[in-house]
Amino acid sequence: MIDASIARSGVQNGCPFRQRSRRTWTASLQARKPSGEPEGSRSANVARAAQFSLALALSLFLSPAALAQAPPPPDPWPGLVADIFQDRTIAEPDGVVALQAPARAEDAAIVPMTIRFDGPAGRVRKATLVIDQNPAPMAAAFTIGEHAGLTWISTRVRVNSYTNVHAVAETQDGALHGAVKFVKASGGCSAPAVKDIDEAMNNLGQMKYREFKAEEAGRREAQIMVRHPNNSGMQMDQLTHLYIPAHFIDKIVVKQGDELIFSMEGGISLSEDPNFRFTYAPNGAKTIRVEAHDSKGTVFTGEWPIADAS
Repeated sequence: MIDASIARSGVQNGCPFRQRSRRTWTASLQARKPSGEPEGSRSANVARAAQFSLALALSLFLSPAALAQAPPPPDPWPGLVADIFQDRTIAEPDGVVALQAPARAEDAAIVPMTIRFDGPAGRVRKATLVIDQNPAPMAAAFTIGEHAGLTWISTRVRVNSYTNVHAVAETQDGALHGAVKFVKASGGCSAPAVKDIDEAMNNLGQMKYREFKAEEAGRREAQIMVRHPNNSGMQMDQLTHLYIPAHFIDKIVVKQGDELIFSMEGGISLSEDPNFRFTYAPNGAKTIRVEAHDSKGTVFTGEWPIADAS
């Protein structure tokens, strides 16, 4: 669970979000880190945060001409591979996983992403979506039920600047397979919320469930939507001009009956009102059950009948 103190932290050193986002990222990584992992990754996170803050400060004071002559920023991906995947080898795009994303986002705060899996159902057991240049790069990490038959899953994310987006799938044999897309978008993490704060809080945790006609034989297609502002900590209240504390969905578990379809760990890179659309193989269960957790420790639940369930 992400430390709730993130939501209470204020503006520090003129940078209202960096401290919070670094804690968010680090906390998420700590939850996924093997017990034997060295503490060097924490130092690497701190070093990258310092580099980011320095680059931001320079961009505010240097002239456009000076910026044009400045060398490009270092590629964050090797460091992210070390931090998130413990420096394991990730195979070049080989068809196991594919990522669908727009080349240029219409709205940087709600950028659609779809991760697709090829091969036998159940081959992929985990999938991670990483937005390289975001303050909290790991947008979502999915664990897929062994018998879920999940072939694709889509969601919406915030993209803060022009960046590569990586989808990494882990197969049952422990191998990692990657896919990458370059997305042009800017300012998604600091974009104002669509709904006002009062409306968002009044509807906090409300869920909707929808079913669709699946394109694949023997599959069902469904969508889960959760009402939540998913505040990033980088957004400013338009009335008070104060930064809104981070408050976001950090875990979702979706089951058919008692059997897992998928669970997800997420953070501030997920868009307002998180939603997930996916396919799965029916197991005869009569209900879909959802449990969602947010960074303040609140738990929301929902349950709906599956149409024509046997």
